[in-house]
Amino acid sequence: MMRSIIHIMIREWKRILTLPEHYIVLLVLPPLVCLLYGYIYNNQFARDLPVAIWDESHSPLSRKFAFMLEQTESIHITQQVDNEASVQKMMEQGIIQGAIHFPEKMDDHIKSRQPVYITVYTNTAAVVTAKLIYKDAAKVLITAGSGVTLQKFVKTGMPAGKAMALVQPIRLTSYMLYNPQYNYQQYLVPGLIAVALQMMIIMVTVLALNLEEKRGTFAELNAMANGSASNVLLGKGLAHLSVGWLHYILVTCIVFPLFAHGRIGGSWPLFILFTLLIMGCISIGLMVSAIVSDVMVACDLGLFYTSPAFVFSGFTFPRWAMPWYDQYYAWLMPFTPFLDGFFKVYFMELPMHYVYKEAGQLLIYIAVTFPVALLFLQRKLNKLSLQHA
Repeated sequence: MMRSIIHIMIREWKRILTLPEHYIVLLVLPPLVCLLYGYIYNNQFARDLPVAIWDESHSPLSRKFAFMLEQTESIHITQQVDNEASVQKMMEQGIIQGAIHFPEKMDDHIKSRQPVYITVYTNTAAVVTAKLIYKDAAKVLITAGSGVTLQKFVKTGMPAGKAMALVQPIRLTSYMLYNPQYNYQQYLVPGLIAVALQMMIIMVTVLALNLEEKRGTFAELNAMANGSASNVLLGKGLAHLSVGWLHYILVTCIVFPLFAHGRIGGSWPLFILFTLLIMGCISIGLMVSAIVSDVMVACDLGLFYTSPAFVFSGFTFPRWAMPWYDQYYAWLMPFTPFLDGFFKVYFMELPMHYVYKEAGQLLIYIAVTFPVALLFLQRKLNKLSLQHA
């Protein structure tokens, strides 16, 4: 049995190295996709977004506020406008992503302790850039406004400590953990690569058995396996698992350290979790390949199954906020529990016992799909043996 499994594994490796359907997807595309994702987010942050200033105050204070806004990471003042229509037109033309309006007599109102309404315009058609501009603008303007009030209190002879307590009675201390700079490269690249690898592995393994039937090599495989479906599945599965380990080395030793500030080699919990993900994907792909003999239909099923994995996984939008049926659909894909564990062992660097639940969930995919693949493949092998008897 063991010799048969080894022979099938070697045979599958030869197929991976020689069949375009296999080597392009498993060996050529992974490094290209990894480098592409890393390059796309190479800037890490959305910096120096074009912003217009609409200054009706024309005062030293408004110029000071504009200078402070320019010092932030996301805001770069590129235009001066004099009405709201110009702001709207420039946003529609893509010239600016936001604008800030300083009203008339702003200095006088501040000095007389009257409320001042500074308006921040953002193009929320682009959610990320709009949030960044608003965050930096609000931080600067609130801080600057508090500073003006503080100076007024101090000039009246009030002690600085008491003045600060009046201006800012509640002090907020924020600790940004695990990705304090909101680095998009560090956050998005690992998740995008993981879901791309899942898709590639499933798309290849859905062809692992039916392509043998199409090309007339199924009888040869049956003879090598001695009519045992378990020998076929284990041999092919181990070959594709070894390819998955090559992907792990590529990702954790080159891509993550280079583009996502990850630790070289990853960690044992990450390796175990990644291995379980690959095994789950292989089992699902082999099940589809054993059930569906038509190669095109199998590819369509694999594409339909894997395409929404990133959207439903909760990587960019929390699953609990999705409709209940979308949440159930998300759990049909192994990427969902993998992602939950990935956050813990990669970003938070937690030990293995924190992801026992996710590891168990990944094992369920294997425990359900592998026996189904075994059952359907054994029926095919038995039928083939009867035809040759």
